[in-house]
Amino acid sequence: LYGGGSIKTNGVYNQVKEALKDYEWQEFGGIPANPEYSILLDALKIIKEKQITYLLAVGGGSVIDGVKFLSAAANYEGEPWEILKTAYRTMEGKGLPFGTVLTLPATGSEMNSGAVISRRETGEKLAMGGPGLFPQFSVLDPEVIRSIPKKQIANGITDAYTHVLE
Repeated sequence: LYGGGSIKTNGVYNQVKEALKDYEWQEFGGIPANPEYSILLDALKIIKEKQITYLLAVGGGSVIDGVKFLSAAANYEGEPWEILKTAYRTMEGKGLPFGTVLTLPATGSEMNSGAVISRRETGEKLAMGGPGLFPQFSVLDPEVIRSIPKKQIANGITDAYTHVLE
């Protein structure tokens, strides 16, 4: 799962594709900044239909947050938004296992179990997390970070600093 597609121009997509060449996999792109619930539901439908057993987030904090939500929602039987509206949002049990390939260091989402999901239609932005939503692994290629435009690096530093203050 990935965001807007920068991974296809910076070489990360091809690296991941090569690493997964011996596995059967399904691609889902388009997870926006501030991961949007309605788009995540499209991914969730594929996860359930194809009986996906492992998720890989390739991107920044928004993609990783979206994958954490999908991890929790994959085996949830109710309305997925309930995960964010109820005590389930502090997930104690295991979600679907996932790993991360980080492309923009900023939020720390690659090393924690928290996520924030937006729902544009209702104007809600809710948090979730818990011990069942840590990535199994996280990978960061320093060469990818070196290729990020300076403005994006500044945005990432500002984002990280804001999260520390929060």
